[in-house]
Amino acid sequence: MASRGAGYGAHRGVPRQGTVPDAQGPLPTRPLGAIVSGHMISRRGFLAGAVTLLAAPLTTGAQQAAKTPRVVVQWGLPLDRVLAVRMVGAFDTRLHDLGWENGRNIRVEHRGSDGTLGQLRTAAAQVVASQPDVIVVGGTVSAIAMSKATTALPVVFLAVGVPVEIGLVASLSRPGGNMTGVTFEAATETYGKRLQLLKAVVPTLSRVGILYAIGDPNVDHAFQASQTAAVSLGIQVQPVGVSDASELADAFHKIRRDAEAVLVVAGAFASTNSQRIAELTLANRIPSCGAFGDTVAFGGLMSLGPDLVQIVRQAVPYVDKILKGAKPADLPVSQPTEYALFSNLRTARTLGLTIPPSLLLRADQVLE
Repeated sequence: MASRGAGYGAHRGVPRQGTVPDAQGPLPTRPLGAIVSGHMISRRGFLAGAVTLLAAPLTTGAQQAAKTPRVVVQWGLPLDRVLAVRMVGAFDTRLHDLGWENGRNIRVEHRGSDGTLGQLRTAAAQVVASQPDVIVVGGTVSAIAMSKATTALPVVFLAVGVPVEIGLVASLSRPGGNMTGVTFEAATETYGKRLQLLKAVVPTLSRVGILYAIGDPNVDHAFQASQTAAVSLGIQVQPVGVSDASELADAFHKIRRDAEAVLVVAGAFASTNSQRIAELTLANRIPSCGAFGDTVAFGGLMSLGPDLVQIVRQAVPYVDKILKGAKPADLPVSQPTEYALFSNLRTARTLGLTIPPSLLLRADQVLE
C-alpha cells in the first residue's frame, strides 16, 4: 500500500482552498470558529509562632506536593488504538512545549474507554471523584457525560460536534460555564460535502444510508445537515441506527438492501469501530464516506474530516491557560483549522468505481 500526501493526523500544511471537484462548493478549510479548565492551589503561609527545625522542612515538602497540578484526560476510545497513541503523544508533547513536564511540575493521567455512553458515565464519575485541577475529555459523548458529573471542575473538551446546540456552552465566544475547548465540525456543510463526494464517485447515486449510534447527541445535527444537502443533490437519505457493535452486520445488510452508499455519522462509536465498519462496507460492496481517515486505511472508500491530532494540539493551550488562572467561561471555544480528504483506490477498484482524477488531486492521502 502506498500513500501520497500527509498521513492521517499528520497533515500540517496550510488548509486547502477551492472547491470539491465534481461537487458543489468549497471544502470547509478555514472555519468560523471548542477543550477542560482548572486552578492552581494557592500558596499557604506558615502559621505564626514557634516552629521546630524538624517540622519546618516537613511542612515545606507537603506544600510543594500540594501545589503540583493534576490533569486527567478521559479519551473516548481505547488507549491501545493507533489513533489514541498518536493523540496522547501529541497532548504530552504540546504540554511539554508549553513548559509542563509530567512528573516534575504537573501530573497527567490518560484514561481510555470503549466509547459507549454507559462506560463514559462511569468514567466521568470516577474522574470527578479524584478531584483533578483540570479535566480534558475527548469526543461529544464523553463531554456530555462529564457535564452531568460536574459543573464546578474546569473541563476542556476536544472534538465535540455542536457544543452550543447540545448545551455544553452558552455560546462559542463566551462559553459561560465550566467547559470550553475545540469543536469537531467547523460548519454544518461538512456532511453535505461528504454526500457530494459520494455523488462524484457514484454519479447515479439516489439513496444513501446514514449509519449512526443510537443515543449519540451528534445524530440530530448530522441528519438534518445531510437531509438539507441531499435535497439539492437529488438523494434520499435513510437513517440506520445501531445500539452497539454487535448490530453492525445487520445494519449493513439493511443498507445494502435499501441504499447504494453509506454515510457514517462521526462520533466515538464510529471511531472506536472504524475497522469493523470498513470491513463491512467491503464485504457488502457499499461505497462509504465518513470523517475518520483510519476507516479509509482499513478499507473504507473515502473520508473528509478534521485532523484529530491537530485538534489535540489546538486544545492543550486551554489547559495551560486554566492552570495559570484563566476561567473556562472566559475562553472562547475554537474550531478545527485543518481538514483532510482521504481516498482508497484499491477499495474503489474492488467496488468497480472510478474516483475522478480531480478528486485524487484534491486528496491529502491516496491509498493504493
